[in-house]
Amino acid sequence: METPLTPLEFARRAQRLYSDREGVVDGELRFTFGEFLKRCDRWSTALQSLGVGQGDRVAYIAPNTHAHLEAYYAVPQIGAVLVPINFRLKPEDFAYIINHCGARAVCAHPDHLEAIDEIRDQISAVEVFVALEGSGDRWLDYERILASHDPEYEPVEISESDLITINYTSGTTARPKGVMITHRNAYINIMGTLAQHHLSPADRYLWTLPMFHANGWTFTWINTARGMTHVCLPKVEPGAIYQLIKEEGITMFCAAPTVLISIANAPEKLREGAPRGVRLFTAGAPPAAATIELIEKDLGWELTHVYGLTETAPLITVCEPRPEHQVLSIEERSKIKARQGVELVSSGEVRVVDEKGLEVAADGSTLGEITVRGNVVMAGYYNDPEATAAAIKDGWFHSGDAAVVHPDGYVEIRDRFKDVIISGGENISSVELEGCLLTHPAVQETAVVGMPHEKWGESPHAFVVLKEDAQATEDELKEHVRSHLAHFKTPQAVSFVHELPKTATGKVQKYVLRQHEPGIATQ
Repeated sequence: METPLTPLEFARRAQRLYSDREGVVDGELRFTFGEFLKRCDRWSTALQSLGVGQGDRVAYIAPNTHAHLEAYYAVPQIGAVLVPINFRLKPEDFAYIINHCGARAVCAHPDHLEAIDEIRDQISAVEVFVALEGSGDRWLDYERILASHDPEYEPVEISESDLITINYTSGTTARPKGVMITHRNAYINIMGTLAQHHLSPADRYLWTLPMFHANGWTFTWINTARGMTHVCLPKVEPGAIYQLIKEEGITMFCAAPTVLISIANAPEKLREGAPRGVRLFTAGAPPAAATIELIEKDLGWELTHVYGLTETAPLITVCEPRPEHQVLSIEERSKIKARQGVELVSSGEVRVVDEKGLEVAADGSTLGEITVRGNVVMAGYYNDPEATAAAIKDGWFHSGDAAVVHPDGYVEIRDRFKDVIISGGENISSVELEGCLLTHPAVQETAVVGMPHEKWGESPHAFVVLKEDAQATEDELKEHVRSHLAHFKTPQAVSFVHELPKTATGKVQKYVLRQHEPGIATQ
């Protein structure tokens, strides 16, 4: 009596139980779950009529809109594979990914039609081009096609080991790699999140996290599983976030730490009237305790820190709140919440290991690499056996994240191994240094990278964004660090910048910062 483990099961259940409940809000558009899922079925029929079949790849380039969300159901339920692409990439990156995955169809938001038209001669294998809103020369009209098809697509047999998506990594240092996520991978991640975080049909979810990023941490399916309303947000800005939280009664959202910083430091006039008690997930980079404190103390929101990678579907740990944490001050509790936490109940086994593959001591100081094995680990990198073999060794996926394990078993990332600064033989955690700088009242955002140094080999260099109307000097910030951390961790230089370079998911692009200040630091 076994049936495949697939997120598509949640669509069937939602159609049956939540058909009349408001399912999707996108600007002026509002769909019940019944209407939304019927649209998904129509698009499945349309794709089949356009020649898309089982195993074919369908690429999407779009912000958080209802049409993009529909792809997470319409494409996989006909056995095809969704390839959601970072819409902030350059046209040549689009061409590489589309060709690498062998996409048969490309569906794009109007903002990106011109970029695709620029590379049409480079993606000759693509047979179908669909404009998700409106139309253009040589582009099919999504809504017109949708309206002309019945919701009776040809059913196909789906195995839980079939691919549901191929999600491309950011490719900050090399060509992006296509992470193959199976129906089973996604289903197991969803169930783990639901088991450790209470959600209900009363919740309303705001799409601040890009859907293309690890399938929106699988909330593309989680919300539907629990009958939660999807509220779409195509462009992430603090003003729009606060407006929708107030107007739409938002109770839950996900955001990278850099987005949290912009929310927490938004002008008072935007924050005024925002309800307390909103719950949120943060991941994508280690959040500073100071940022968590701002969110929970000033806004009265409840933050849960989770951790994972695109390659792990994506979540593998959660900073699980425990009763003993509630008696701590908000400052102490924020320090614990800044940790990556413990295994998600469904993620499998997570270990922090040394160079010999042995688990490090749970002493809060011995550095090792986070590794994981279990049902959420990807099937591999698409068409890249060498990269797959390098990432999955002896049955364990190696994250590249340097971390320690505390006596209570909670994992805490200290850095990416490639970002650990080795100065005069001492390891310096850029994450720790960033967290310290963020406790200064004038600092809004910061990123620390290692720069070449004549004497020490390399030394920490801090890039700092100050809060509006705030002032601080380089010497003042150095002294602030020196008074809180070991002196050798003090930045050799501080650069004040208007903004930090970031990916579409809010991660700081440290490789760009390293290029920003060429030459040898001699301070």
